[in-house]
Amino acid sequence: MMGLEIHQQLNTKHKLFCPCSTELTDDEFDDGIIRNLRPTQSELGQIDRAALQESLRHMTFKYESFNNHTCLVEMDDEPPHALNREALDICITIASLLNMKMVDEFHTMRKQVIDGSNTGGFQRTGLAATDGYLDTPYGRVAIESLGLEEDAARRIDSDDEFTQFRLDRLGIPLAEITTDPSMHHPEQIKEVAYMIGQVLRSTNVKRGLGTIRQDVNISITRGARVEIKGVQDLDLMPEIVEREVQRQLALADIKDELIARNASVDDTIYDLDEVFKDTSSKILSKANCIKGIILRGFDGLIGKEVQPGRRFGTELSSYAKKMGVSGLFHTDELPAYGIKADEVDAMKEFLKIGPQDAIIIVAHDEDIAINALNEVIRRAEMAFDGVVEETRKALDDGNTEYMRPLPTANRMYLETDIPLFQITDDMVEPIKNNLPELPDAKKERIKAEYKLSEDLASQIVRRLLGDTFESLLARVKVDPTTVASVLVSDLRDLKRERYNVDVLTEDKLVEVFSLLEANKISKDALKDLLVEVCKNPDENVEKIAEDANLTLLSEEEVRAIIHEIAQNNESMIKERNMGAMGPLMGMSMKQLKGKADGSLVNKIVREEIQNILNG
Repeated sequence: MMGLEIHQQLNTKHKLFCPCSTELTDDEFDDGIIRNLRPTQSELGQIDRAALQESLRHMTFKYESFNNHTCLVEMDDEPPHALNREALDICITIASLLNMKMVDEFHTMRKQVIDGSNTGGFQRTGLAATDGYLDTPYGRVAIESLGLEEDAARRIDSDDEFTQFRLDRLGIPLAEITTDPSMHHPEQIKEVAYMIGQVLRSTNVKRGLGTIRQDVNISITRGARVEIKGVQDLDLMPEIVEREVQRQLALADIKDELIARNASVDDTIYDLDEVFKDTSSKILSKANCIKGIILRGFDGLIGKEVQPGRRFGTELSSYAKKMGVSGLFHTDELPAYGIKADEVDAMKEFLKIGPQDAIIIVAHDEDIAINALNEVIRRAEMAFDGVVEETRKALDDGNTEYMRPLPTANRMYLETDIPLFQITDDMVEPIKNNLPELPDAKKERIKAEYKLSEDLASQIVRRLLGDTFESLLARVKVDPTTVASVLVSDLRDLKRERYNVDVLTEDKLVEVFSLLEANKISKDALKDLLVEVCKNPDENVEKIAEDANLTLLSEEEVRAIIHEIAQNNESMIKERNMGAMGPLMGMSMKQLKGKADGSLVNKIVREEIQNILNG
């Protein structure tokens, strides 16, 4: 079973609860604050397990603020202002496109988050709409909820002393869309994510890297619900799903084997300094202390692969790393890392373990080593439950890595500084009656209006190029298919060839197409000209074309070149008649190198052949 959570930044002028700009900055920060965050009890007196786990890391956070991009609201030193009405209107648009029902009143809640991404230790959020749906090629998918909330601060750096954040992103309005867990096929979740993304991009949302974030919730019959954060690449999404299923099945098998072995976890932490006092291992010899634990009945299972290149030991190590260690050693992989076989035997004899037992070793400062091993003990005990409910991070290779326990409802409580906001029919109806064009409708309109092929029209819309395409055609009078081909094919090719296509702004493309419109370059020279513009983005485009010898020759010059080619191949023409068209066109285009339009070259070649055949 799979479900999606999609978080999309909204392109509003101001943040959700203050008048600050929603644009990010790379300027030097003007001020900074330092905070420590701790968990608090919910209204029922309970503490969220994810927040509690974060608090055990004893992190200190440093926040960078800016005079022109942040205020006291982001620093949690001033109460929030009124709800951003522009953001709510965008949510009404999104809800209408997803067939959802708006709530009557928007209640702002506090969601406890103490990983440092919010200065106050909580994120402001509220429910905007429910009970929607989306019809997909795999069937109807229910859209359970649409939330409106604040985006988090930007994480910049981390070291042993501080984790550093920038406050420019904190408070940007964020729409959170949640589906039900009714998806069952890896390709289906990719398609639904794409379709929701297309709906969002038909509204006033931000574009670019980091403005949309997708999380996948997944569970199997023998497993448990796991949330995978930061699935950015849609093409990788099916692979991530399949590898998570593989991981959960492997953990379920480990559970069954542990129970069959009557395995157990020894919660004693042993001092191993004496065992390794003469070790040649550089890692162990440099550490302040060496500690170990015994996992009885775990032998051979710690090295069991749960995902390609990742083992059950990696799962244990991920928990230990949260406490500040770089990793751990276990007997399924030893001897290795400079630890010799006789040292491993001595350790086993010292701890008096059995043949099916395993040992975990951590080498670090004493407090950190003990905390890390306590986390390993906790995670090893969870192995008897099989799959653990947790939040994981998507990795670039399709695997996932542990982040923190899955949050519970215990982290939500009412925001008392913001009054409820009534959502009336007078607010909703005008927006519902003026909805933006959806992607499928846009594709069909563009295809018919500009006489594009099905493939070109689909790619223009699917790759979010529709607005640029139509804007270019409103500014220059050139063949729509040529413009579409440049946007879809040429720019993609240049990007693959590692040219900086970001310099090819709409204004630059207008300059390029204006030369085509004025018959100063040919269609065949467009890609070469784009390459030269990427190399010299600050120069005038017409001058670039002239310097690169890409401007069109006059008709007389073209005719003279083709006449000479035809004369040099007179015998072939007389032998093949009009069958000589292909070879002569190839010779002519090769010599002209884009300096003449293909249709003109075709016309003159045909005339030259006729002249020779007619004597």
